[in-house]
Amino acid sequence: MRELLLDAESLYTRAQVHDALARAFGFSADYGGTLDALYDRLCVCPPTRLTLRHAELLVVNLGNYGELLLRVLAGAAAENPSFILHAE
Repeated sequence: MRELLLDAESLYTRAQVHDALARAFGFSADYGGTLDALYDRLCVCPPTRLTLRHAELLVVNLGNYGELLLRVLAGAAAENPSFILHAE
């Protein structure tokens, strides 16, 4: 199982979030950088555990988009048993 770590402490924009996720997961260049694209990728990703540090800062920094992002991550984890989300 891949173990990934993402610290939201330095993520202030949607672009930064999607760039960090694309780099962490190794998404190909055709990754769309949207919540729909993220969900689609996570629902088929190989066994992976994502530890998301300072998850609450996504909401502080991104508002409603941060809330939606957290829902997408949780939804993908519920849909794909190979994807485990650990938010701190």
